[in-house]
Amino acid sequence: MGAVAAVLSVLALLLAPTPAMAAADPPTVKLSKSQAGTGGSITVTGDGWRPKALLMLLICGQSVPSTGVTGGTNSCANADGRAVTTDAEGRFSRKLPVAEPPVPCPCVVHVATVTGAKAEADAIFQVAGHAVEPLPAEPAGGRLSVLTDTRLDGSSGLLTWFGAPPARTLVFTVGNVGTSAVKNPVFQVGTSHGVFAPQWQEQQWRGTIRPGGKARIELPVELAAGAHGDYTVSLKYGGKVMAEQPWGVGRPWGVTLFWVLVCLVVPAALFRVGMAVVDRVRPRQTSRRRGFRMPEVALRIPGLKPRAGARHASPAPSTLPWFSPDNDPGTAGRLSAPHDNSPTSPTTPTRKGPP
Repeated sequence: MGAVAAVLSVLALLLAPTPAMAAADPPTVKLSKSQAGTGGSITVTGDGWRPKALLMLLICGQSVPSTGVTGGTNSCANADGRAVTTDAEGRFSRKLPVAEPPVPCPCVVHVATVTGAKAEADAIFQVAGHAVEPLPAEPAGGRLSVLTDTRLDGSSGLLTWFGAPPARTLVFTVGNVGTSAVKNPVFQVGTSHGVFAPQWQEQQWRGTIRPGGKARIELPVELAAGAHGDYTVSLKYGGKVMAEQPWGVGRPWGVTLFWVLVCLVVPAALFRVGMAVVDRVRPRQTSRRRGFRMPEVALRIPGLKPRAGARHASPAPSTLPWFSPDNDPGTAGRLSAPHDNSPTSPTTPTRKGPP
């Protein structure tokens, strides 16, 4: 029995999930250099990312790995960023040019996913020759924190299918983790398409959130007319990005259908108008009634050409000779052919046959 218990214990240890299997490790970022000057480049490598994920690499100021990018992408050198796609094992390696961010250091190399599930990681980096200042102190008093995941409520209507601006409502719940009340907080809602930086718009929520309290916030979000594709809605408060929500916008197929109909109807209408104009302005041809003419026999005989006079003369009516009128006045009334039982003229000699 002791041997069986020992075997079962070993099997239990082998089959038990390890800490690495129980919880997936967060993605990591490593740099080939911790400091470099403007104009140079560094190699950024990463591991533990989602396979075949599109990532954006940026150098950002006023940031440390513990707090993240404080000012959002507005604190980063966006023009010199680079994109990279992870391999099947979630690894990548990419050269990144060194550029000065628009705000002083401390700086980090910020790596974040562009589409799909949100994931990000930072690595400490120093831009040689760039100004270094302490991080801005957090304001005393009330502080808001997002307590629930953000979501987009609403749906597209018929007008959106024909190119109207897509609109949704960003819904989330915040809590006041500070020591004083927050009255009428001003949030910043940004929308970004692909790898472009978000366009921020300030929106104020009317209400008061007391210390330790929470509130459900609803902010409208609207895109430009005809927008379609993968968008990201970002929420920022106090200069810090609090949440991001992906938004897949369908293509306005009604606009495509409209232009297809225009390309078919307009040419057809122009063609009909043109034909009507041509039919109205063209000269009218006078029709003459011509009698029925029998073609001359000479025209049908190969090798025989009719004379010029006969070619334009009207052909005589074709009649049998014994039905044609006689020019002799004596026989003008005879219109039938001769036959045997007619009376014999006395002046006409007759020939008698043999008896």
